[in-house]
Amino acid sequence: MLRRFIFLISLVALFSCQSQNPNDELKRWEAQAERVEIIRDNFGVPHIYGKSDADAVFGLLYAQCEDDFRRVERNYVWAIGRLAELEGEEEIYSDLRANLFMTEAEAKEAYETAQDWLKDLCVAFADGINYYLHMHPEANPQVITRYEPWMPMFFFEGSIGGDIESISTNRIQAFYEENKAMASVAEMEDILTEPQGSNGIAIAPGLTESGNAMLLINPHTSFYFRPEVHVVSEEGLNVYGAVTWGQFFIYQGFNEKTGFIHTSTFVDFKDEFEEEIVESDGKFQYKYGEELRDVEQQTITLKYKDGSELKEKEFTFYRTHHGPITHKNGEKWVATKINWDPVNAISQSYIRTKLNNYAEFKDMMNIRTNSSNNTVFADAEGNIAYFHGNFIPKRNPEFDFSKPVDGSNPATDWQGLHTVDESILILNPKNGWIQNCNSTPFTAAAEHSPKKEDYPVYMAPDAENFRAIHAIKVLQEVEKLNLDTFLQLAYDPYLPAFEYLIPELISALEKYEKADQKEVLALLKAWDYRTSKESVAMSVAHFYGENYQREFRSMNRFINPMPTAKVPNAEEISAVFDKTITQMNADFGTWNTPWSEINRFQRLSGDIDLKYDDNAPYVPVGLASGNWGALAAYGARTYEGTKRLYGYRGNSFVAVVEFGEKVKAKTILAGGQSSDPNSPHFFDQAQRYTDVNFKDVAFYKEDVEKRAVEKYFPGQRK
Repeated sequence: MLRRFIFLISLVALFSCQSQNPNDELKRWEAQAERVEIIRDNFGVPHIYGKSDADAVFGLLYAQCEDDFRRVERNYVWAIGRLAELEGEEEIYSDLRANLFMTEAEAKEAYETAQDWLKDLCVAFADGINYYLHMHPEANPQVITRYEPWMPMFFFEGSIGGDIESISTNRIQAFYEENKAMASVAEMEDILTEPQGSNGIAIAPGLTESGNAMLLINPHTSFYFRPEVHVVSEEGLNVYGAVTWGQFFIYQGFNEKTGFIHTSTFVDFKDEFEEEIVESDGKFQYKYGEELRDVEQQTITLKYKDGSELKEKEFTFYRTHHGPITHKNGEKWVATKINWDPVNAISQSYIRTKLNNYAEFKDMMNIRTNSSNNTVFADAEGNIAYFHGNFIPKRNPEFDFSKPVDGSNPATDWQGLHTVDESILILNPKNGWIQNCNSTPFTAAAEHSPKKEDYPVYMAPDAENFRAIHAIKVLQEVEKLNLDTFLQLAYDPYLPAFEYLIPELISALEKYEKADQKEVLALLKAWDYRTSKESVAMSVAHFYGENYQREFRSMNRFINPMPTAKVPNAEEISAVFDKTITQMNADFGTWNTPWSEINRFQRLSGDIDLKYDDNAPYVPVGLASGNWGALAAYGARTYEGTKRLYGYRGNSFVAVVEFGEKVKAKTILAGGQSSDPNSPHFFDQAQRYTDVNFKDVAFYKEDVEKRAVEKYFPGQRK
């Protein structure tokens, strides 16, 4: 009887939604728009003021769509599992992966469990985008024509390369298309790819001129991955920073009292369970202890684009209590378990933006749903802190969870989550600074760092890297910083990797004393391992370093134990260098080419997949790759038809923040705020970006008013 009652109520709700008068909905959008003011400053940054938090979210999503609707759209097309409808059948296993963890029906169920305040924000999210589409029919949505409040349940991870993206679509395809196993090594990442991650540095009051804590917010993402925004309500929201396109919470940023920077973590938050499957009469079960449990099966139909048509493909997928079946190891089905708690994850991300001090921030962290990140923190009370990971499953120490474990043994099940106090936490270390550059926590605060032996291996498998070595070097020399000298520290041009690679190279070259290498050898001997626009040594070192890694893949042996790493001999090193000089002479006419003639910043369109042109205008860049230990990372590479290098990832949104009676900050955004080439804010920050000429943040209303260029309600922009 109860089920029938619920069913009837559901039908009433369904027909009620379907019969909603479009005019009534438009009136509701227009009424909400009247409660929102968007002020664009002289860099096009939207300062969004709403009566309620929901009003502010409505305005935030509307403003994001104004700046780059295509990126908002693509993030959701990918997240909800409809990418193949946009990009073709090759993406259908990305869509299947999304459904393995949550179907549309399950997303709707998750949304219904949310607290009312979160539902209000999700409704405002959908309304803000839908009102934009109503007012801008020229936006021409490619797949999703109407956004719904349940959609954020799929997109609760604001980081680069969220948890789900670590799961191989190739292995999913091998299992669900051909019922076979595929080795994971087939997807080894290009060793030269610019690292995805971030730098976070917090400075205690004792090391600043003002006696206030300071924070460096320095994400290293693909360019144009997040815009810069300021969101304010009359319900206590007042947060500034970078938002991932399509989300309604600022992901890297600060309010008046607290600031936070997330750095990608290597904490082990994902496990694979090999299941022992028993098939009988077409029914699948799996062994768990002394029992047989039914394998959950669902059949879904996914669409994909084929030319001008949409076609369909049906899949039956499987789950155990460990998670969805994602691949096979030999004949064993493997279930992959990750953090999948969308309601709490979105709640945590939003709550984070409204906190007043360390105590409140720590309480928020105990929600424990931020699985892919570490967090560096500072506040106006003078606290600095570091949280290594956040979602950390407790495991039985008898098993090696770095490898697939036996899913039939109940002892391998997760045993809850570690609390924040059980995890690696640094608070106000005596040295006065904290750094994390996607690196080990055991050097994060110099000699006051946590001790490795005090924690399980899975809690901090992170290695050291050259950026962290660089950060420690400059921080050990800190005396009294202000925002400008903090910026100088964050952009220090030293590249520690070459302090290892170049002496080894010089030693090898001196054994052969080739006449045509005397000039370049002298240049490298005199080099101080610092990058600049004018440096020729930087050009040579970059290409030599890349060729070294292609050939030997062993650069990290200098700073991390790598017992099996290749240690090249002088002849091998010399051969790689010869290849480098030959390559540079062919590509640039001469190896003797200043770095900024090779290393460029260019944006020719607002497309997501950009094209580059050696003959088109560009901004010369003196920054270098994070692979070499650059704190201010600038990943650049060649593209089809180019010989020169073009930036694609690294410093994106960057901020230095000082907390005191009033918050002060300086920021820069790679390129500009808008994706429209006709906008004055399409590429207006590019020269400032390369010159490290940051803009002052207008945080308080009186400062925003002074910088105001446009003021409007959503839907009424002139």
